Amino acid sequence: MAGAVCGFAQTGNTVPAATPDPSKTASASGSRVHSSELDSKLMGRKMPYRVVLPAGYDAREEGSRRYQVVYLLHGLTGNFANWTNLTRLTEHSVNYKLIIVTPEGENGWYTDSATKATDKYESYIVKELIPEIDRLYRTENKREGRAIAGLSMGGYGAMKFGLKYPEMFVLAGSFSGALGAASITERDFPGAISRSIEAIFGPVGGDVRKGNDPFDLIRRASPEQIKAMPFFYIDCGTEDFLFQNNREFVSLLVEKKVPHEYRQLPGAHNWAYWDKQVKEFLRVADRTFSRPVSMGVTDQR
Repeated sequence: MAGAVCGFAQTGNTVPAATPDPSKTASASGSRVHSSELDSKLMGRKMPYRVVLPAGYDAREEGSRRYQVVYLLHGLTGNFANWTNLTRLTEHSVNYKLIIVTPEGENGWYTDSATKATDKYESYIVKELIPEIDRLYRTENKREGRAIAGLSMGGYGAMKFGLKYPEMFVLAGSFSGALGAASITERDFPGAISRSIEAIFGPVGGDVRKGNDPFDLIRRASPEQIKAMPFFYIDCGTEDFLFQNNREFVSLLVEKKVPHEYRQLPGAHNWAYWDKQVKEFLRVADRTFSRPVSMGVTDQR
């Protein structure tokens, strides 16, 4: 159970073959993967990240083209390299003209810590990383050109970013998301998981928990705020221990008439499942970028 919530494959699960460190190399598909670091003032340290550039990005005829961006967040105990090393992300992206960014989130739940001043995982991404990517690459620097998604801890983070910063993202996706993270206690998950939660969110009932709980953010949203939200994509495997938590979240989306698409599929909390789902999410992102979603319409499949 503990290993599952951490966002890495369990013993016996099939993981897609990993490619040796792809930093600064071109894949067989023509995509280029580049590793870099951002000297973060908010974090007080250098934060690594990877960028997957589409085939032809450097071609002369593409010199004036701008690209939509997908940010992919890793899970607890994971790191920024997981998506390119443990899935076939570059292969899946070959048919899309998208820039894909995989940030480092450490074990910070993509939230500004209640206990450590320099662990500003949310502010770092919003105020430093995204502007850095827009400065260095030819991005569509607007809401309609930006999506965010993630697995497990990263699924929680992506949902929260979509809810708190609807002006920044047109689409937010969660794969096997730990969507109830802000309410987890020692009783729920004794040990390392609850300790990481307490270090970031602080005590139960505190302001950091209240301000970063996707369930609470939706319950308190006004009709006007709901209309301004991005489109939400949620999926979870039927054998995943977070399955019921995801169904509860989707029920709330239905109740509040939040535009979304939900898929429950055979699968567990592992890389074999996430490899399939990131492939599907890129298709959803491309569709969303091409045809902006009409606000106020719920699509539950």
